[in-house]
Amino acid sequence: MENVEWGLMAARAQFAITISFHIVLAAFSIGMANFLLVLEALWLWRRKQVYLDIYQYWLKIFALNVAIGTASGLMLEYQFGLNWSRLSTQAGEILGPLMFYEVMAAFFLEAGFLGIMLFGMKKVGPGLHLFATGAVAVGSIISAFWILSANSWMHTPRGFGIGADGRFVAEDWWAIIFNPSFPYRFCHMMLATFLATASMIAGASAWQLLRDSANPRARVQYSMALWTVAFLAPLQIAAGDLHGENTLEFQPQKVAAMEGAWTRPAPGTGEPLRLFALPDMAERRNHFELAIPRIASIYLRHDLSSTIKPLTEFAPQDIPPVTVVFWAFRVMVGLGLLMLAIGITGFVLRCRNRLYNTRWMQRCCLVMAPAGFIAMISGWVVTEVGRQPFTVYGLLRTADSTSSVPSEHVLASTMTILLFYLIVFGIGLSVLLRILRQPANAAEQGPQPTLSEEIRRS
Repeated sequence: MENVEWGLMAARAQFAITISFHIVLAAFSIGMANFLLVLEALWLWRRKQVYLDIYQYWLKIFALNVAIGTASGLMLEYQFGLNWSRLSTQAGEILGPLMFYEVMAAFFLEAGFLGIMLFGMKKVGPGLHLFATGAVAVGSIISAFWILSANSWMHTPRGFGIGADGRFVAEDWWAIIFNPSFPYRFCHMMLATFLATASMIAGASAWQLLRDSANPRARVQYSMALWTVAFLAPLQIAAGDLHGENTLEFQPQKVAAMEGAWTRPAPGTGEPLRLFALPDMAERRNHFELAIPRIASIYLRHDLSSTIKPLTEFAPQDIPPVTVVFWAFRVMVGLGLLMLAIGITGFVLRCRNRLYNTRWMQRCCLVMAPAGFIAMISGWVVTEVGRQPFTVYGLLRTADSTSSVPSEHVLASTMTILLFYLIVFGIGLSVLLRILRQPANAAEQGPQPTLSEEIRRS
């Protein structure tokens, strides 16, 4: 029994490592592809060289990200086959086609037009090149559509039956694809992707402006990124609220873990917002709790007196790891509020004609550059850890989804994957920082090195 538990923990740890690396790269690819599409469209519309300069600058970073993301995706597929064969057996008839559609979109749209996007600027007309960039951008969103549909089905399974052998059988593909949590999850993730990319671009642009506040390319990048943050951050909060209501309906113990709610408050007193707590699953209570009365009722139930079903009213074996979910949720929300503050501050400075000369704001943007991706990973921790102890929520437990692989083999492969990621990501980060350190005004500096030249230098 102990060996089985170690094997389960090892398989979950390997999944956590692979998905955490891959989700950042996949999200950055989606965000960058759409950013490049906007840049090229602006260049063709306004015929200003600065948009083309920015496009060519970020195109190298996009290509680097796609290359590393492909490698991380292969590792993710490998660990599925190694560690989760019983999940594949039980739910393969439903998850398999959804993943196949994702691969079709990725290869026929993204990979098919990626070569034209990267190397065809001087070989095809501007209109066809814009079409190729748009195909890559649209393909990335379609890929996310199918991935999130499959993931959402595992959280809110619908449109299936149970076969004689106990496997999930597809009965209604419309209900499977557009399951109850999918619209909220897709919207929330797409907004997170664009926000994270905008925060990264704002940070990189702020770094360049701190070195040369008059650089026109950095100013345009900085302005576009902060407009994106200012516009999308409030939308993300609204989408997150709707997603939270959906989660409360279909996964109430996840919301209870997010709130650290062990007991139901007295009638009429509302649900408190717990700012700080150390949840104790053994004693089923919080230590050192610091809470504000009623506030959680506002965003959970949209009133001041309603409460939610507490963790003590669920079976102990069905409760997720509360501490992880509780704190990951606070990291996600806290960083989201900071991005909202950055967006509002940028708008105010813009109105006062101080956007490009306020150095403290640029330093804040530089510090906040990775905030969107950290918030995204924290959100996925809430989503996936909060679903435990199930892989298909309420129907298939995680312990019944793993492969019959000895735990030492899983640990060995986990260490190998982690080493591979550290090497590949180390090289990628080195090249990325080298590109970001390039003289900011590419049009005045002459020909810039290609991505292959940057990699050789590193």
